[in-house]
Amino acid sequence: MNYLPLKLLITLLLFCLSLMANAQSETAKDSTSKELKEVVITQSKNTFTNSNGNIKVDVANSVYNAIPNPIDLISKLPTVQVSANRETISVVGKGTPLIYIDNQRVGMNELNALAVADIKTIEIIQNPSSKYEAEGRAVILITRKLSKKDSFKTDISETASFKKNYNNYLGFNSSFKKGQLEWKANFNYNRRNPWENHSIEYQIPQANIVSDYDVTAVSKVKDYIFGGGLFYKINDEDYFSVNINGKVRNDTFDINTYTFNKNQEEENNVFTLSDNSSSKNFINSFINYSKKIKAIDTKLFAGFQLSNFNQHLWSLVQNNFNETEFQLSQNRDQKFNVDVFSGRIDLEKKFKNEMNWEYGALYSAAKSKSDYAVFDYEKSENTTFRYNFKEENLAAYSQLSGKIKKADFSLGLRIENTRVNGKYSTESTALIDKNYTNVFPKAQISFPIDSTKSISIDYSKSVSRPNYSALSMIATYINPYFIYGSNINLGPTFMDVVSTVFQYHNKSVKLTLYQNKNPIYQDFVFDSQTNVLTFTEKNFEKESGYNVEFTLPFSYKIWESTNSLIFATNKIEDKLAVFNSSKTYLYYYSNNTLKLPKNFTFVLSFWGATKQKEGVFERNAKLIFDLSLAKSFGKNWNCTLSYNDVFKNTIYTERFTVNNISSRARYLVDANEIALTLRYSFGKIKDSEFKEKNVNESENRIR
Repeated sequence: MNYLPLKLLITLLLFCLSLMANAQSETAKDSTSKELKEVVITQSKNTFTNSNGNIKVDVANSVYNAIPNPIDLISKLPTVQVSANRETISVVGKGTPLIYIDNQRVGMNELNALAVADIKTIEIIQNPSSKYEAEGRAVILITRKLSKKDSFKTDISETASFKKNYNNYLGFNSSFKKGQLEWKANFNYNRRNPWENHSIEYQIPQANIVSDYDVTAVSKVKDYIFGGGLFYKINDEDYFSVNINGKVRNDTFDINTYTFNKNQEEENNVFTLSDNSSSKNFINSFINYSKKIKAIDTKLFAGFQLSNFNQHLWSLVQNNFNETEFQLSQNRDQKFNVDVFSGRIDLEKKFKNEMNWEYGALYSAAKSKSDYAVFDYEKSENTTFRYNFKEENLAAYSQLSGKIKKADFSLGLRIENTRVNGKYSTESTALIDKNYTNVFPKAQISFPIDSTKSISIDYSKSVSRPNYSALSMIATYINPYFIYGSNINLGPTFMDVVSTVFQYHNKSVKLTLYQNKNPIYQDFVFDSQTNVLTFTEKNFEKESGYNVEFTLPFSYKIWESTNSLIFATNKIEDKLAVFNSSKTYLYYYSNNTLKLPKNFTFVLSFWGATKQKEGVFERNAKLIFDLSLAKSFGKNWNCTLSYNDVFKNTIYTERFTVNNISSRARYLVDANEIALTLRYSFGKIKDSEFKEKNVNESENRIR
């Protein structure tokens, strides 16, 4: 290991500590001559809290507020897994979760456009109610900071990150509140140089083909993240808010691929070099209005959201066969654009007997287009087409919750109608034409055994739909024999789940049984005419399993520990895939925080999983360690030193056989990181009270 970056960062940290200690000393000297005007009593808050298996994380008052981007923050939470390509999130035993910001449904792009400095808490909800969309078995709920007092505050942060290459994150976050009006704004500039590597070995017996490749990509990325919002409190019950946020990303990257391919008796060693430039632009805006209708004692919420995502990918590909010379292969120019509009209305009425009735409706519409233009130098021909996609979703829900004697209950029903249409612009007949209606019931009952113990039982039926980009025609060239593609025929996955939770104080054990119809997993499609293999996704037949989850918080004096253990058995089946075996594996997570003297905080966290055998898929064991040390200086300065993936173990391997094609893949993730974060905050707070309110909003699946 190269220790130079570590020595450099330690030197920088010591310099910062001495500099800010001097500033703190001067401040203390000045303050001794001033009159004492107030006494502030503080209480130590736990970073993690557990309620019926739902874990809530205090981001604002922990070392997690120094993490430079929300994806890295999410990856450090218990049971949450981020994919190797950082484009999808899953919850162990639950699959892909819904993501909400202030009860507003968002996608990966909205998450990426969020400033970490603006996050107050993150909660992992294991059994969401009918008020949430029917899509997903779990919810990651992000609550942003909202001032309760008149204030002006600005945070400026700088993070220097050493991975394989140097990365820099500069952030600006500001908020202003006066009376009934609050304004927020943020801007971040990230200069990143990510490194990626993966390899795949595969065999196609029916064509007598054996092949493997190793691909490496180094990117130069510029991220511009911005956002602004206005919150106006009309009175104690009513408010109006407008928000806009976005992310602009530009990057250039070379992809180098070494390939061995044996077809019958012919063998080739190919070096593929592709020059690439990519732009990804995302913008999201929404308007929310909430009003208390006193005549019928009902709370009304109305929200509208408009989002746009567009991507332009250009590639120039060259191949060198058997150490001869490079020859131009393809010039690829691909564009993808999606617009999503959604609007919803929610009504909530509370009765005197502790009953609460919620009901509402949602409408969303998405329209995307994929432009594909590829010039083949070998054939001297150009291939172009445009694929158009439309989806409309209309939903209505009703939910009744309350208490009968000592038992809390919730009964909900959601009905959704979905229309999907996809076709090429030159064709009059649609390739995809679907219209289906589904009913999604949910029920929960919870009752106390005594003052320290309780039991809850849940049932839910939900749906998971593919992201819009997965339904496009965009493809990535790897080598002359292999491409990454999409699948316009992907359909939704329907899930049935039954679970029960036993809670004792802040500890819990949970048993979950589930069955999924048409789950989405990886697939191979081989073209015997061109001898090209396409790696894509498809709907498998079914998935079923169970898991037992233990959540075990612990604290002793200066030590706070949060631990999760999940024993999971997952079985994935399909008639075109080889079923090997399904065995129980263990996922474990531990976060340990030590509150040290002189405002130091030390955190050791680790997570891992034993070897996973899930029927069709077999995945490797993992164990990842992270360290961080934080120091605060008065009310203005904060410094955090982090060391992530200490032993460089973020490696993913996977084996499976589908469509008579067997493969073994290995993904190396550039997660080993030393990072130094400095944050300076300034502003003022007055003594007027302000009520905090979260809002609910609509969905999008942009990625």
